[in-house]
Amino acid sequence: MRICGYDAVYVRKASDEELIERASKEGFVLLTRDRLLYRKAIRAGLVAQLVEGGGEARSLAAISRRCNRDLDPECSRCPNCGASLRSEDKTALYYRIPLRTYEAYDDFWVCDSCGKVFWRGSHWRNIVEMVEEACRLVRSPL
Repeated sequence: MRICGYDAVYVRKASDEELIERASKEGFVLLTRDRLLYRKAIRAGLVAQLVEGGGEARSLAAISRRCNRDLDPECSRCPNCGASLRSEDKTALYYRIPLRTYEAYDDFWVCDSCGKVFWRGSHWRNIVEMVEEACRLVRSPL
């Protein structure tokens, strides 16, 4: 969701109760693959979605449909912390990125919070392809 510009929190280690309490306090939609957590969240009155298998594109398409969200990687947030990204002149990043990356790419972004540097390499192309596939699935009849 962050790659498509949405504020999202990813929590690896927390109890179901902690996740439900946080989603309730912060007003988040709870997305989970855990059926028991999903049922608990629904019983607690939260907006929740069970994210089922079938691959990342199918999961993203299901979330897009259910939450009525557009998918656009051009609106990307930092995949690490969720903060905004800003375009940065490559010369300012000379000492922060590998030389081969500096020579191969011209467009760079820096996270406003964690400071991580991003560019549109092969990983980005793979992400865009996955998001495009999710968009095709959203547009296709159910």
